[in-house]
Amino acid sequence: MPMMITRGKTYDEICKAFQWQIPERYNIANDVCDRWADDPTRVALVYEDGARNVTRYTFREIRQHANRLANTLLKLGLGTGDRVTLLLAQNPECAIGHVACWKAGMVSGPTSVLFGGDAISYRLNNSGAKALITDSANFPKVAAIRAECPTLQHVFVIDGAPDGALNFWDAIRDAPDTFTNVDTAAEDIAWISYTSGTTGMPKGSVQPHRMMLGHMPALEFIYDFFPQANDVLWSPADWAWMAGLMDVLMPGWFHGCTVVATAMKGFDPDYAYQVLERHQVTLSLLTPTTLKLMRQVPNALERYTLKLRAVLSGGEAVGKELFEWADRELHLKINEGFGQTECNVMLGNNGNVMPIKPGSLGRPTPGATVAIINDDGVEVPPGTMGHIACKRPHPVMFREYLNRPDATRDKFIGDWLITGDLGQMDTDGYFWFHGRADDVITSAGYRIGPSEIEDALLKHPGVKMAAVIGVPDPVRTEVIKAFIIPAAGVTPSDALADELRESVKTRLAKHEVPRLIEFVESLPMTTTGKIMRRELRDAEKAKAG
Repeated sequence: MPMMITRGKTYDEICKAFQWQIPERYNIANDVCDRWADDPTRVALVYEDGARNVTRYTFREIRQHANRLANTLLKLGLGTGDRVTLLLAQNPECAIGHVACWKAGMVSGPTSVLFGGDAISYRLNNSGAKALITDSANFPKVAAIRAECPTLQHVFVIDGAPDGALNFWDAIRDAPDTFTNVDTAAEDIAWISYTSGTTGMPKGSVQPHRMMLGHMPALEFIYDFFPQANDVLWSPADWAWMAGLMDVLMPGWFHGCTVVATAMKGFDPDYAYQVLERHQVTLSLLTPTTLKLMRQVPNALERYTLKLRAVLSGGEAVGKELFEWADRELHLKINEGFGQTECNVMLGNNGNVMPIKPGSLGRPTPGATVAIINDDGVEVPPGTMGHIACKRPHPVMFREYLNRPDATRDKFIGDWLITGDLGQMDTDGYFWFHGRADDVITSAGYRIGPSEIEDALLKHPGVKMAAVIGVPDPVRTEVIKAFIIPAAGVTPSDALADELRESVKTRLAKHEVPRLIEFVESLPMTTTGKIMRRELRDAEKAKAG
């Protein structure tokens, strides 16, 4: 399968040569599964379970299983547009479930196994899910909330048959393994991803079939002209999130490449190296946090032989030290990317065709128009802080928030989708992140993003984790407060707090120094590992009465 982008020697050359070609009728399943399934030897998935047993699935087998599941769901009374929740991690049945739903014109609902009962029932009820596929470890959560979920009619368990559930494999075994995919419009709903809910209840981001095509130019660019011969993809990123599902699994299958899946519980850097070596992985998505942990493994590059040729990173800033370590030790550039559930991979880097500025988000990916705008939707000059925004139409953009026309409307200023992130663009066209729009601190006339201060605090050896917010102040509007989890073996003290202030002052600016520092044992986090600053702000307001 040829790339959607044209290989070029410079960023400008690649972007200039690119044009969108989105058909009116389009079904993802045709591209990520069926067109590769006539080759009986082409491996789609290599699954390594918790006991390190390896199972291989060809595209032909994925098509057969997905066809059987699609036929089974139809026989149970589900139809076009019905929702199927996938409460699974990197399980083969999760990937099969997505493909089956798309084949049948149904809507898949990726849902993290990290969620508790309340979060699961909210998503089931909000989406109106009629079926759910999970494993025996997570079934008790479903059983406990089932009475609260009136639309849920059928539950499948992939590794058992507890009361109230069908065994997944038994249920589909006798169904026909042929299926004619529904002729869906590119604009029809393929799946619903829920936002992380850092501000209010999670919103269902409605993702149409065209989003598959919308992702590809950016990922072909960031993965350094993917696909190349023998490309194999793996990431520890959960398929319940956009990063795992649409930056790794489905793009890999779109180009008929092998994707590796693992049953890793938590992140183990030694095991990550083993997976990369054992399966000859060439492309990976690794967050800065996972890269930092991998950097700590002693003599890793003497012990493991890697074939990595490109790494996509994001979610937080890739600092200069991490970038230089990867360049020196892994012999590759870390290509940072930026996006969100509603509009993924809109910015990115490719270190082989453009200079990388460590810490920046990169430049607009091929086919994307991204700018820094003010509250009126007007583009602002380089060096000015404003909203990071992407212009519609763009096929990677969500369709709407489910049943939330108000929130959908508020996501746009004119034709600009506002990400909710603040940043600035430099004179070379690179974008720089400053903080969430609702996390910006206004102090003594300054608008201050917390991320930069947190990064400065984290550079101190006595800090394991840091979160920064603004707390109300009668004189300055807000003052900066830092919550610090000390590093192992470090005792909190006033002297340490003073040291941290001095450290920030020397790294940043006087007005960015936290006036208040509180040492804590933990911080409120989302299931994706983002600090929930809103909860910290609410707690401070409650204390102030």
